[in-house]
Formats: sequence, C-alpha cells, structure tokens
Amino acid sequence: MTFAGYSNRTGSAGKDKPPSWLARLLTGARPLVMGILNVTPDSFSDGGRFLEPEAAVAQAKRMLAEGADIIDVGAESTRPYGGAVSVSAEEELARLAPILPRLKEIGVAISIDTMKAEVAAWALDAGAMMVNDVWGLQRDPDMAALVSEHDMPVVIMHNRDAADPAIDIMADIESFFRRSLDIAKRAAIARDCIVLDPGIGFGKTQEQSLTVLAQLDRLGAFGLPLLVGASRKRFIDKLSAAPPDRRLGGSLAAHLMAVESGARIIRAHDVAETVQALKVAAAIREAR
Repeated sequence: MTFAGYSNRTGSAGKDKPPSWLARLLTGARPLVMGILNVTPDSFSDGGRFLEPEAAVAQAKRMLAEGADIIDVGAESTRPYGGAVSVSAEEELARLAPILPRLKEIGVAISIDTMKAEVAAWALDAGAMMVNDVWGLQRDPDMAALVSEHDMPVVIMHNRDAADPAIDIMADIESFFRRSLDIAKRAAIARDCIVLDPGIGFGKTQEQSLTVLAQLDRLGAFGLPLLVGASRKRFIDKLSAAPPDRRLGGSLAAHLMAVESGARIIRAHDVAETVQALKVAAAIREAR
C-alpha cells in the first residue's frame, strides 16, 4: 500500500528543494514530542487553564524547557468522543492573536491545530510552521492548497462524524488516508511534509481506539511518519477509572506501545513525563 507517483520537493527551476524542517528533525533516532497547548475554555482535559495569554506563554515555555520539540496550539476544542461546540474562524483568531506571535518570539516550532484554512493561513503568516488538521484535508476545501502554497508540514488526522462500532476501523482509516493523500497529491503537497495521525478517540469507540493502537504498525505501509496522541483519552478511563488529569500512567503506556509500533511523533499534555519515559524505554532497548 505504498503511495507511488508522489510529489518530491522540486522547485520551479526543476531543482530539488532541501527537505522540510520536520523531515530533517525526524532523521534523528528518537521520536519527537509535540506538547499540547489548548487556548480554549472547553477542551476535555485542560479547558480554560491557558486561555489567558500570560498563562499560555508560560505553559509553552514550560513545555519547551521540558523537552517538547513542537508546540501544538489549538483555539477550538474538538473534544474526542463527541460533545465539541464549533466556533467561528473569527473566535479562533481572537483567541490566537494575543498568543501566537509571542510564541514565535520564544523560538518554538509552532503547529496550528485547526480545521479551517482561514485560521491556518493567519497562523502560518504569524509564525506557525505546521498545520494539524483534525479532518485530514477533507473538511475545508481550501486547506490543501494553502498547505501547498506555504510548503509547510501538515498532520493528516483520521476522523469520522460519529463512531460506528460495526465497521472495520483499520480499513476505514486506510481508506480515509488514501483519500487525503490523493487530495494532497493533487494540491502538490510534498511527501516529506505529510504526517499521518490515526486520531485516537475521534469518531471511534473506546474499543476501536485500542484496536488502532494494537494494529498501528499496519499504517507503516504508507511509508509516512505516524503521530499518535493518546494523551488523557477516555479509553484509559474505561480500563482504569480516572478523570482526565489522572490518566498519566495510561497515556505513557499507550505512547510507549505506539513508539514500539512505529510512531515518530507523540502528542502529549505531560511533556516532562513523556520525554522521560521515552528516554528510559530507548535506553532499555539499546541495552538488550
């Protein structure tokens, strides 16, 4: 299931462009850590904590000091397992405007977590270096062209409007990714700008989220970096009852298993603990 015939990084003069900044970062042996910064009043885990600019900037600095490679900034709660309240592009931009330019000043690699091309365009112009699209280029028809124009990395995440326990979730993810990659190809998005995210918890039952983690290595057939964000997700609560801020153990277990199955980027709320766990796991593997 390799994705043949795909765009390489060739410029207008016919010369190959250098690899994207993310592709260069991914050449290292260790997985990258993407720290989550929700500047929303209603995110499922930390809604409202970082809505104020000072709190948001302080949290970004903290995650950077703890070892985050990328900070993923979102101004609209997408709430896995349902219940999200959509907001306008204007509201997203109002939340981002006092925060994102200040994050650029501290020298962090910024990812903008949005499904709206208008918001992504503003964020990229303001200093973001990556787009994290929770609808995998399939919700906003302008998103793929925007990413291509800016020549920046994009996370293509699998999603569904509603969970269906009757479907083969891995087959659904693979079909979704093929559609997204076709959109990316037609928009001339370079292959080394693409990351795939199976979307733990999004449009999935809790059992399906476990299935995705258990069969993650199947998605390696696409030949693209995989991002996994299982941090504090509800499937952990089903296995070991705990509120979102008490799911660190389950988050670390899921992320360590994901790395064993090929994940190259881990998206997490608890950066210091995630970085430590990844370092210890890597040291144990090297000592075998």
